[in-house]
Amino acid sequence: MSEVVYEIVEHDGGWAYRVDDVFSETFPSHDAARAAAEVAAQEQRVSGETTDIVYENENGKWKEELSKGNDRPTTAVKG
Repeated sequence: MSEVVYEIVEHDGGWAYRVDDVFSETFPSHDAARAAAEVAAQEQRVSGETTDIVYENENGKWKEELSKGNDRPTTAVKG
């Protein structure tokens, strides 16, 4: 199982959470950014429905896969 880490960082004159290289919106305080990251982390762990998904990969080929609704990552908030 994978892990998604939400890191609280200074960003654009305020605070944001970052996952890999993607930033959230900017918040006025560290506490506000952390609270938003905690909510996002909780939502990331919520199970959904098992469904078929179809997508185009980086080589332009269409792929079909089964996305299991209970295959959710673990999450953590740092900072």
